[in-house]
Amino acid sequence: MYFTKIDWAPSETLFKIGSFGIHYYSLMFIIAFGLGYYIMKKIFIEEKISLDYLESLFVYMVLSILLGARLGDVFFYSWDYYQNHLLEILLPIRDTPNGYIFTGFRGLASHGAVIGTLIGLYLYKLKFKEKSILWLLDRVTVPVIIGASFVRLGNFFNSEIVGRYSHSNFGVVFLNRGENLPRHPAQLYEAFGYLLLFFILRKVYKTKKRNEEGYLIGLFFSGMFIIRFFIEFIKESQGGLEEFLPLFSTGQWLSIPFILLGGYFMFKKRKIA
Repeated sequence: MYFTKIDWAPSETLFKIGSFGIHYYSLMFIIAFGLGYYIMKKIFIEEKISLDYLESLFVYMVLSILLGARLGDVFFYSWDYYQNHLLEILLPIRDTPNGYIFTGFRGLASHGAVIGTLIGLYLYKLKFKEKSILWLLDRVTVPVIIGASFVRLGNFFNSEIVGRYSHSNFGVVFLNRGENLPRHPAQLYEAFGYLLLFFILRKVYKTKKRNEEGYLIGLFFSGMFIIRFFIEFIKESQGGLEEFLPLFSTGQWLSIPFILLGGYFMFKKRKIA
């Protein structure tokens, strides 16, 4: 079979007015959150949960995902840089020889996003008394995984989190990185894997399995981070823990606990809701 490389040099900005612009990466987040809200609204209606709870859930999810993803990147991958640039942790700026410039947030880690989501849902549960925390976790898996797929598309537009060189004529040449050799489009592999997992979770949600508390979140953890673990083999190193734990990449080390936790939730004896 004959493959050919694809030259890729998109603009990161959808449109720009003066110094303000909408980046494709930001647009993918907007789509992810908007679609997530739509899916959760359908779930709440289907299960006869008051939509009064949905607005605050959306706020908790947006803040916890963004904050968790940002801090995850800072502490898991880039602390060597940010320990000397503390202002840039929560502000969308970058220190340059000509002073600070607006860059938008570029560093977001999926493992941090998951941890942030768990903390955010725990805090939300303090006011949401109708269902258990596992009920909430099971339901948010469906919108979260489709959102993760769109975020990886945003990474592709930004030519970041790239795969390794394919050493063949197959792959994507990221021209705006100053390259002329094709790499594996790891972002697209991951986005497709998450999209497939979305359809699986959605299908399982439609069965009686959704009443087995913890099963869906277990399937989510295992599925998402198994996908992440194997794609890491063809992904360019992002640094982080690899200096101390060289056997696997940072992303793989961080995925292992979630895979094990997912297996525990899937196969443990559970309460029937």
